[in-house]
Amino acid sequence: MARLEIYQRLVRYLRPYWPQIGAAYAAMVFATLLNLLIPQLLRQAIDQGLEQQDATALFAAAGVILAVALVRGVAGFVQRYFGEWLSYRAAYDLRNDLYASLQHLPFAFHDQAHTGDLMSRATGDITETERFVGIGLMELLSTVLLMVGVIAAMFLMDPRLALLALIPLPVLLVATVRFGMTVRPQSRHVQDQLGVLSTTMQESLTGIRVVKAFAREPYEFEKFDRDNSIWFRLREGLIRLWGNNWPFFTFLIALSNFLLLFFGGPMALDGTITVGVLFAMISYVLMLNGPAQRLGFLVNMAATADASASRVFEIMDTPNTVAEKPNAQLLAQPRGQVSFEDVSFGYRDGLNVLQDISFTAQPGQVVALMGPTGSGKSSIINLVPRFYDPIQGRVLVDGVDVRDLTLNSLRGQIGIVLQEPFLFSASIAENIAYGRPDASLDDIVRAAQAANAHEFIEGFPNGYETRVGERGVTLSGGQKQRVAIARALLYDPRILILDDSTSSVDTETEHIIQQALQTLMQGRTTFVIAQRLLTLKHADQILVLEQGRVVQRGRHDELLAQAGLYRQIYDLQLRDQEQFLAGDR
Repeated sequence: MARLEIYQRLVRYLRPYWPQIGAAYAAMVFATLLNLLIPQLLRQAIDQGLEQQDATALFAAAGVILAVALVRGVAGFVQRYFGEWLSYRAAYDLRNDLYASLQHLPFAFHDQAHTGDLMSRATGDITETERFVGIGLMELLSTVLLMVGVIAAMFLMDPRLALLALIPLPVLLVATVRFGMTVRPQSRHVQDQLGVLSTTMQESLTGIRVVKAFAREPYEFEKFDRDNSIWFRLREGLIRLWGNNWPFFTFLIALSNFLLLFFGGPMALDGTITVGVLFAMISYVLMLNGPAQRLGFLVNMAATADASASRVFEIMDTPNTVAEKPNAQLLAQPRGQVSFEDVSFGYRDGLNVLQDISFTAQPGQVVALMGPTGSGKSSIINLVPRFYDPIQGRVLVDGVDVRDLTLNSLRGQIGIVLQEPFLFSASIAENIAYGRPDASLDDIVRAAQAANAHEFIEGFPNGYETRVGERGVTLSGGQKQRVAIARALLYDPRILILDDSTSSVDTETEHIIQQALQTLMQGRTTFVIAQRLLTLKHADQILVLEQGRVVQRGRHDELLAQAGLYRQIYDLQLRDQEQFLAGDR
């Protein structure tokens, strides 16, 4: 993205706040004009007060300068207050837009993205951006305005001295522009490496149990230290670049003062100009010292903001491959019929994980998916709520292509228990009611009872108000799975997806859950990925997958009577379960 376009997009975040912009920039212009007035007051004090021995003129000039300082202080406060307000308000809006983009981007994006890098963009990059978009941009314009005003005032007083004093100015401008062009790509490298560093930390802390279990703390620290060292070297190079340019900017201003004194001093002595004019010219040049140095700092800030904003906009501009059509229709009065028509799908081009899948699940049916790891079971259920779109073929719900439905109405009728259940750092009740935040406690309890979670929840000191740790770490795998099942059941969907949802519970608990599910799944189309016999025996339809294709389909007894993959899996994995259940009875 071109630099100018990035700045234009950043400025658009200020547009809704015209009153604050008006107050801040009016105060900035007013304060700048007052600054330009002070050397003229000093010139008048010297020429009329000191040279003519007029104390009244001196006191009058001093009083005016004091009044100007007071007014300038008020204007400076207004400028700073609203400038900072605009900075943080723009950052607030930008962060919201970024978060909204992340929420709406499809699973395919999150499959590739690193959480640590996304966190770095949402925090560090936006922080760098906010420093410039409000107060930084205003100070940049103030600096340019002050420099133009100083040059104009100097030429109005004495064009010859102005030309002499401003000889270093073109060099200063060229050096500043060159500095900005050099610092921009280096700033981008620094921000990119900060994203890598954040990713390394996030992965290590998320997997801290594995790290400690395998005693890999030294390795993780070495990896973090290596990434941190790269970041430091990049930042050190940026500091070196800044350090090499800053003294040069200061030298050019000092050179202007030298030229003024060298050529202007004799002119003041022989009366060609007044001492007040020479002093005012020196004051103006000294006034350029701050803006010149600040200009380099602001160019650096602008370059950093450019690099950071480009990383933020890169996420916001990522195309949504599962975008909703403008004329998408609502899934009204859903029945729950799901059909796959010649569906092929792959996560990457040329590598299909599903090939020519066709089947129909009638309303209220339980469809079990089974097969070896990597056979495509999870991919099939990911296509139903349109987490991904098929490469070819159609997925239909109640006879309508899911791509023609609004996402909210489609997913609002689908309850899901993922293979790896995720719980938020909140109470158990809040986790169960996540899909229905308005649910009553009685509804929550009924869902928990149906999922066989009520007993262990009541065993906690705070019951349903017990807060679980990050990602539900304070619960066992089976407990997390049952809370996740309760969450899906409370959602009361027409279509229920259980992605190997009973894999973390023992056989006895699974049997109790299955009994409850038989009642709760009435009238719902249910997809189950399972390797347990209880699930398979109650399924209305079993799809056996191998290498992305349906190789067998039917009920348990029908498939058991056939020679094929299902019978092989039964003999290897399921026969012991049936013998156990028979012995239990």
